[in-house]
Amino acid sequence: MTVAERSCFVEQTDAGAVLHLAGSWRVEALAELEGALGQALAGATPPGRVDGSALVSIDTAGALVVLRALALAGAPPGELELVGFEDHHRRVVALVSERFEATTAAPARRRHGWLTDLGKGAIGVVQMLIGHISFLGLVATEFGRLLRNPRGLRVRELFVQLGRTGVSAIPVIALLTFLIGVIVAYLLGIQAEQYGANIYVVDGVALGMVREFSPLIVATIVAGRSGAAFTAQLGTMKLTEEIDALRTLGLSAEQVLVVPRVLALMIALPLLVFVGNIAGLWGALVVSDLMLDITPFTFLDRLHEALAPRHYLIGLAKSPVFAMAIAVIGCRMGFAVARDTRAIGESTTSTVVQCIVAVIVLDALFAVLFQDLGL
Repeated sequence: MTVAERSCFVEQTDAGAVLHLAGSWRVEALAELEGALGQALAGATPPGRVDGSALVSIDTAGALVVLRALALAGAPPGELELVGFEDHHRRVVALVSERFEATTAAPARRRHGWLTDLGKGAIGVVQMLIGHISFLGLVATEFGRLLRNPRGLRVRELFVQLGRTGVSAIPVIALLTFLIGVIVAYLLGIQAEQYGANIYVVDGVALGMVREFSPLIVATIVAGRSGAAFTAQLGTMKLTEEIDALRTLGLSAEQVLVVPRVLALMIALPLLVFVGNIAGLWGALVVSDLMLDITPFTFLDRLHEALAPRHYLIGLAKSPVFAMAIAVIGCRMGFAVARDTRAIGESTTSTVVQCIVAVIVLDALFAVLFQDLGL
């Protein structure tokens, strides 16, 4: 006797086709039973009754296989007549039959046009901006409390964050801005040599470096370095419920965790921009001496004439604003992390993108503002 005949077969009677089930219909033999049932129903009239008198046992997985095969054969589960079943077997089949539609119905896929997707994206951006602005207001409130009670400042945490965001970033900042100074001076020098205007390379590098390149490049590096670190640190603390523990102790998580990070970055970024200015101009000096026949003494003399103090101060004035934006976004994304490890990576990536976009947008706004002010 074949597997199909041992476990199931279809009998043609005067009242219609009957599916007979025999043996054990449980999950451990599901693949074999499904194949046997397919053989039994192949080419047969769709059964209107199911006979379970020879059934030894059946679980929900086995019942689902039977009902699904019958439905595909043209016998809806709701119209089947169960005969010969023991009470507990009948209850299992009846339970699966009641929920059969929910297990087989594919969820309807709603197709949205590009306009709908654009609207959803715009709503997401607006909600994100509202969240950042709200968190900025919360941080400002904590700074107000700190001004009323300076003893509330976590000095040790502040210095730890200064070391992480400032001191440890000096080598990479100095290296990259030095290379940027070399590249800008080299490219400007190639063009200036054609007109015998080598000396004006100093003007271009000095103005561009201290006013735009250094603040923007340093802020971008810090966004990818410190902004992502803030999100990862606070996200991990939320995942391990350390933030909840702080609130349970009656402490302000924003005062303990956010304020030192924001303050440290606002102090460190102007200093890093200063380092970037020096390194960038040093790189330009090296290229000018080696390739443009501009001696270091001539370079420094021309730098003194071309670089007015206001250009230097404008570059430094932008950096605390960039730092505030980076720190607020990084900390807020850390507090908004969902309670799973995958969300930390996603939020960290999102933080880097948001911080870089915020820095570029703020730099553009500063450029327009200073142009209108004639600076």
